Amino acid sequence: MSKVRVLRAGGSPYEMGYIHGKTFAKEIGELTEERLRLSCDPFWTAGRQVTLDDVLELGRACLSHHWAFAPDLMEEMQGMAEATGIGLNELVIMNGFTDFVDVVANPEAMGHHHTNGPLPGVAVDGGGCTAFVVDASTAGDGRGYLGQTWDMHASATPYVLLLDLRPDDGPALITFTITGCVGMIGMNEHGVAVGINNLLGADGRPGVHWVYVVRKMLAQRSVERALEVLQRAQLSGAHNYLLMGPTASGGWRGFDVEQMATRAAVTPVDSFYVHTNHCLISEMCQVERPRKAVSQASTQARQAQAAQYLGEHSGAITVDTLKALTRFHDGDNLSVCAHVQPGYEVESSGACIMAPQTRELWALWGNPCQNDYEAFHVGDAVPSAR
Repeated sequence: MSKVRVLRAGGSPYEMGYIHGKTFAKEIGELTEERLRLSCDPFWTAGRQVTLDDVLELGRACLSHHWAFAPDLMEEMQGMAEATGIGLNELVIMNGFTDFVDVVANPEAMGHHHTNGPLPGVAVDGGGCTAFVVDASTAGDGRGYLGQTWDMHASATPYVLLLDLRPDDGPALITFTITGCVGMIGMNEHGVAVGINNLLGADGRPGVHWVYVVRKMLAQRSVERALEVLQRAQLSGAHNYLLMGPTASGGWRGFDVEQMATRAAVTPVDSFYVHTNHCLISEMCQVERPRKAVSQASTQARQAQAAQYLGEHSGAITVDTLKALTRFHDGDNLSVCAHVQPGYEVESSGACIMAPQTRELWALWGNPCQNDYEAFHVGDAVPSAR
C-alpha cells in the first residue's frame, strides 16, 4: 500500500509556487516534457499533425488570458518557473493539458499555422473520471458529499500529490493534483468543493485552462460565487465541473456544469448526480468530439454503474459507501476503478472524496482497489516554513 504524498506550503503566491517547484523540480520537468510531447500526439489531438513550435505558439496565445483572469496564480507559476528553470509557457501548457489539447485539435484555433487538419472521422481520447455529488437529503449521515476517481494516462500516476495550501491572502485549501499543477480537485476552509471530468470539445480556443479556474473557485466563500467564477472565465477547452458548498442564504447546495469552451449547462443537484466523460445535455453534445470506441464504452459503462450503485444506496450513502463505489469492478476493464488495458493506457491514478459541511477530505494514490484512503481536514495542517 502506498500513501498519497502531501506538500504543505504557505505565503504569497510566488512563495507557494517556489516551494512547490523547488520540492519537485525533477518531477515537474519530467511531466512537462511528457505533456508537451503528448500535445503533439494525434492520439490526443483529433489526428492533427502538429509540431512543438505550433504547440508553444498556441500556448503563448493563451498566456494573456491567464494573466487577465488570475494574476495571482500566474505569480505562483512564476515562482515555480524560477525554482525549476522551466519556461512559464511550458508550465502553463502542462497544467492545462486536457483543455489545451482541445485548442490544438481545433483547426480554427490554429489560425495561420500551416499544419495538417484533423483526419476525417478520427476518434480521440482524453482520459476519464467518475465523479458524483450527493445531496445531504440522500446521504445516511446528514451531510453532503462530492468525490471522484481521477483517471489519466498511466504515466501521470507517479506524480499524484495533495497540496495543502495556506495563502497569505485567501482561504486555506487542500487540492488533489499532480506535481507542478496548481490544483485539480479540492476544498477550501469555507466548505467550497470542486470536482471535474474531462470532456472533448470541438470549440477549443485560446483562453484560460481549467486548473486555474478550479483554484479561483476554491478562493471563494460560497458555492454561488464559485459558480460565477466559472461562468465569467473565457475557457480554452471542455470540462465538466461539480460544485458543492455553502450558499449565501446559509444552506448547502450542489451543482453540475457541463462547460464547453463556448457554451455551458448548469444542473442543480437535489438528490445525487453522476458524471463521467461524455456530455449528457443535448446542446453540449453538439460541440463534443467523438471518443475512441473503448473510451466511449468506458464512460457509458461507468456512468451506468455509478448511477445504479448510488440509486441502490439512496438515503443511506456514507463516506464508506462512496469509497466502495470508487473501487467498483464489474467483471471487466470497463469499470469505475479503471485499469490499463492493451491499446488504452488510461487508469484510475487516484481518488478523492469530500464532505464540505465538516471540511473532511479522504484521498488515495493509484488504483482505489489497491490502496487505502487517508483522512485529512482542511485547515488543520501547519504550512511549510517560508
